Amino acid sequence: MNAPTTIIIERYSTSLRVLHWLRAVIVIGMLWAGWHMTGMSDDIPSKFELYYPWHKSFGILAFLLVLTQIAVRLRTPRLPRPLQTLAPYERVLSTLVQRAMYVLLVVVPLMGYSMSSTYTQSDGVFFFGVNLPEALPKNDNWFVVFQALHKFLAYTLLVLIVLHVAGALKHRFLDRDPSKDVLRRML
Repeated sequence: MNAPTTIIIERYSTSLRVLHWLRAVIVIGMLWAGWHMTGMSDDIPSKFELYYPWHKSFGILAFLLVLTQIAVRLRTPRLPRPLQTLAPYERVLSTLVQRAMYVLLVVVPLMGYSMSSTYTQSDGVFFFGVNLPEALPKNDNWFVVFQALHKFLAYTLLVLIVLHVAGALKHRFLDRDPSKDVLRRML
């Protein structure tokens, strides 16, 4: 008779878990709001009076949260390692998706800031009522470039988020092996 095996689930620190879920909610909301507001007619006042200012504010907040999360990760002496119970391709894919998400979580808001900063019709970059300095000169040609990058990279981030969530749900519900349940580490 086999002795029962003890499964040790290493969890991320409370600060990293809180930052992860807070950022996740904000980023999902940002993706929805960005998609929704760009589909609205320019004749609808709330598009420019409500959606764009709040999208900018929460975009900067998401940017600050990911920078905080990166700093906390770098200062945390011991992070959970990839689960050795996963197949090698799953560990590689997980690492690649997570790293790409971190890159995009920094780059997408920077493209949004650059887009807003360079647009000649922009009234500035607001962060919850505080007008932030615009570091780039007004130039509608650059605006078009930053706008395309912001949109393309945001959709790329969305695809990576779907992969990230699908992987976590697969390990939790389809594998039916508690030693592969990566979601427990973030709950």
